Amino acid sequence: MKKTWLAVTVAALCCFGVAAYAASMIRIDGSTTVLPIAQQCVEEFMRQNPGVKLTVSGGGSGNGIKALIDGTTDIADASRFLKQEEVALAVSKGRYPVPFCVAYDSIVPIVHPTNPVNNLTLAQLKDIWSGRVTNWKQVGGPDKGIVVISRETSSGTYECWEERVMMKARVTPAAQNLASSGAVFQAVSGNRYAIGYDGIGYVKRGVKALSVNGVKATPETTISGAYPISRPLYMFTNGWPEGNVLNFINFVLNPRKGQPLVKKAGFVPMY
Repeated sequence: MKKTWLAVTVAALCCFGVAAYAASMIRIDGSTTVLPIAQQCVEEFMRQNPGVKLTVSGGGSGNGIKALIDGTTDIADASRFLKQEEVALAVSKGRYPVPFCVAYDSIVPIVHPTNPVNNLTLAQLKDIWSGRVTNWKQVGGPDKGIVVISRETSSGTYECWEERVMMKARVTPAAQNLASSGAVFQAVSGNRYAIGYDGIGYVKRGVKALSVNGVKATPETTISGAYPISRPLYMFTNGWPEGNVLNFINFVLNPRKGQPLVKKAGFVPMY
């Protein structure tokens, strides 16, 4: 009898421990653009709240939103807003995504640091990505073929580029379609004749940012909208957040806590 009681007690304690651990675990998935912001904030939030655990992954904005709708993530990072069909699907499953703008970003054309080109117009960018311009000589560069680096269609960055630059024109089949912002950075930094596009937080040593229509991407031109390919970045929750999810969102939005980490990650704070 005592052994049975002990076994039940141990089992109950184990179940309680697992449930408590699950309740304190926050899952974050989505945009690889937002990923550096999420990683910075998660690291500091867990340092300040050692009893709370967070996991972060970057599968793209579309995949993060899908995970939120399916109930496999608590927070969806996204570099775009929800589509109408995503809203309809969420509601049909009893889920109501709530957006929180956490930062601002500019999508910046990047080339190898040795490339002499410094500025391209929106029309030139469209011609390069559609395949009409295939040689750097056509836009003031060397007489070398252009290696076009793009993003997969599930990417929010791709969708913004498609809307603002391509104007729904098709990307050339010759383009290399990569799965993440980090992969674009690596591809461009390793090829003297490549061109890609990335969030402003990925513009660092190893690549050179180009101006667009004569405007350089800076925090000021991003917030003002003077830079022509700027956008907000989001974290979505299922309904109004509660508990540790709410605490984390408030941490990210706090002007003295999370927002300095947005700047540290290379993006533009809201304040």
